[in-house]
Amino acid sequence: MPLDKIGGAALPPRIVGSEGAGLPIPGQQESGGQSFGELLQGALGEVNSLQSRSGEMVQRFAQGEQIDVHRVMIAMEQAGTAMALTVQVRNKLLEAYQEVLRTQV
Repeated sequence: MPLDKIGGAALPPRIVGSEGAGLPIPGQQESGGQSFGELLQGALGEVNSLQSRSGEMVQRFAQGEQIDVHRVMIAMEQAGTAMALTVQVRNKLLEAYQEVLRTQV
């Protein structure tokens, strides 16, 4: 596998510093890549779909449809875990933003 690809997705262009560590070039992305906003919006959409699917399964189970209890529980746990991860990412982003605001120039 080429070193510039991970999981089939191309990595953004990089600046190589004196230590040899590659840093992403700000404002640049490869064709077909996603911006941070698009990536975040896609992740939030996926969390929303997991929450919706979980709610639908619970409702169908409560109405007496033949759905295995373990499938309902798995859907609920997936949605809960995705929401917990989303909250933690939000918290880290807010902490980083506040740290930038506290930075003296």
